[in-house]
Amino acid sequence: MRDVFGVIARWLDERRRFALATLVGLSESATAPIGTTIAVDEAGGIVGNIGAGCYEADIVTACMRTAVDGETRRLEINLDDVVAAGTACGAVMQLLVWRPGPAFAHTAREITDGKEATRLAIDGFEHVFPPKETLVLVGATALAAELATIAKRLDFYVVVVDPRQAFATRERITGAHEIVHAWPDEYLPNALNERTPVVVLSHDLKFDLPALRCALQSNAPYIGLLGSRRSQAARHASLEEEGFGDAALARIHGPAGLDLGGVTIAETALSILAEIVAMRRGGEGAPLRHAHGAIHRATCVP
Repeated sequence: MRDVFGVIARWLDERRRFALATLVGLSESATAPIGTTIAVDEAGGIVGNIGAGCYEADIVTACMRTAVDGETRRLEINLDDVVAAGTACGAVMQLLVWRPGPAFAHTAREITDGKEATRLAIDGFEHVFPPKETLVLVGATALAAELATIAKRLDFYVVVVDPRQAFATRERITGAHEIVHAWPDEYLPNALNERTPVVVLSHDLKFDLPALRCALQSNAPYIGLLGSRRSQAARHASLEEEGFGDAALARIHGPAGLDLGGVTIAETALSILAEIVAMRRGGEGAPLRHAHGAIHRATCVP
């Protein structure tokens, strides 16, 4: 969702004529978070997606008109109109179509970076994009590289922690925003909070135990530990000897991930991030065909 704002900043720098459609209201199923925006230039070039199905063309047409005349437009799209035909999930969307000025490039870059909360205010609509949540990966492994790549697409700011400079490199972990050459107990105490899930990947006792110790002493929302069940039991036993009780040890998701039956590194990364997303959004990780109620949950996380 944030990537489109990076393109918006570039288009403004290029002085391209274009307009934006921003989701400002939504009822029923959450096809996209409030604040989701697409950009359309005067020639019909599109960046982003707003989840309007067969009505997407109407949004593009409105954007093309606003790109030329600068007039702000409001659209209401009722996806219930096509539910009977089996082409939509059902929702009423309110959109604001508008043309940003050159000064918006700074705001667009701040939204893209996600380092701080950024306020978007247009024509009576206000929305605050929260800062990105940070995902900390302990151990610069091949799995860390896969996790970083996928997590980046899930709007996480990804930090990889590993003191071994030969392993923790940009060439190996291309998806990480930040690589920290430090031991876990040097970095984690000041880095973990209620918005910082952490996954311990090293398979090495001298990394695992300090990382788990720091994580359990924090309020991290998710503590994942890679390794076999025998390895998990050994780590638990060591932590018990240090005085951590059952309630604390129950916070460790180990082996990390949902049971997807995967065998490759990429599939393992997917299963771990699926568990993190389920925790983040309040899902159960069960097949949707066995669930009831709305498929998409209301959310304020971009």
